[in-house]
Amino acid sequence: MRRAGILNRHLTGAMAALGHGDGVLVCDAGMPIPEGPRVVDLAFRAGVPAFAEVLDGLLAELVVEGATAAAEVTGANPEAAALLADRFPDALTLVPHEDLKRLTADARLVVRTGEARPYANVLLRCGVFF
Repeated sequence: MRRAGILNRHLTGAMAALGHGDGVLVCDAGMPIPEGPRVVDLAFRAGVPAFAEVLDGLLAELVVEGATAAAEVTGANPEAAALLADRFPDALTLVPHEDLKRLTADARLVVRTGEARPYANVLLRCGVFF
């Protein structure tokens, strides 16, 4: 049993298998998930767990060298846009939502949250600790 950090065994196991350059999509409950990536579905109820809570938990344990989100987040979900700008001040790329959905097919892991606000999605690119 882990003492702290992420306790979900499916998520910690999937994270342990990640390498440099692998993609991890943290997404809201409505994001379409293609066949291919491993999926850890944390969604319980609308809004639970929240996108911000899951993202912060992952960022505490992963090395991330870049992030990609949908450009539509800035107009449709200002809170998520501000969160992403804060967490990735120099490493955030915005693309059209359709492009983000296409990029998701190459992700190694998808972590689905219960977030019920639009465009609360980010594709993380794993880095290395050295």
